[in-house]
Amino acid sequence: MEKKNNTKQLPLYIQISELLNREIAAGHWLPGDRLPIEAELAAKLGVAIGTLRKALKKLEEDGFLERRQGSGNYVKRAPGGRAIYQFFHLETLSGGGVPTADILSITVDEDEFVKQQLNVEADGKLWCIKRARYLNRELVAMEQIWFKHAHAPSLKPKDLHESLYLHYRDHFSFWISRVEDEVDCAPAPKWVTDNLELAPETTMPKVHRRSWSNEGVIEEFSFTWYNPAKCRYVARWH
Repeated sequence: MEKKNNTKQLPLYIQISELLNREIAAGHWLPGDRLPIEAELAAKLGVAIGTLRKALKKLEEDGFLERRQGSGNYVKRAPGGRAIYQFFHLETLSGGGVPTADILSITVDEDEFVKQQLNVEADGKLWCIKRARYLNRELVAMEQIWFKHAHAPSLKPKDLHESLYLHYRDHFSFWISRVEDEVDCAPAPKWVTDNLELAPETTMPKVHRRSWSNEGVIEEFSFTWYNPAKCRYVARWH
C-alpha cells in the first residue's frame, strides 16, 4: 500500500528527534552512551547534518541528551512523557521506528457501542477516522478512531495533523493525559485485511484504547489491528 501523505506532516527534524527518542527508549542507546558521530548518524538516517543537529538540539533541550564539546552527544536519561508519540506503543521488531499515518476515510458515525464508551447521548454523533499506520515508512497497522462530533462541525483529511493527539491540543483545547489499552486477538474486518494484504478474516492482535483528556473526560475510543510479522506492541515504565 503506497503512502499518500494526505495529512499535515511533522517537520523533518521533529520526525528525527521522535525517532531517536523512541530508539533510546527501546534501549538502542543507554544513559551514558555516546551517539554515533553526526556525519555517520546523518548518513544512516538519510538527512542533512543541519536537520540532524536541529533534532539533537531539541533532544538536548528536552533533557535527553548532553552535548560534550569535542567529544559528542551522550544519552543523559531515558525519554519520559514529553514526546509527541509518548502513548504510541507499536515499534519495529528491532525496536523504535518513527510513526506516520495516512487517512483512508472520515465519516460521521452513530455506533451505539462507541457512544457508550465516550458517554455520548443517544442522539449524538461521532467522527470516525480510518487510518493506515507506518513505522519507518513500512505499513504495519490499521486504526479506527472515534471522537465526538461536537468538537468539529466539519472535518477533512487536510484539516487533521498526522498526530491526532497534537491536533486535539491545538484545535480542541484539550490534550490526552491518560490512556487505557486492552489487547486481544480477533479476526480482522475486511477493510483491514485488504489494506494489509492479508487473507480474509485473518486473526490479528487488536488494541482497544480509551483516551482521557487533561480534564478527566474520555475523549477518544479506538481499535488498532497490527501485523505481528512487522511490528510489536511495547509498553515501558520508567
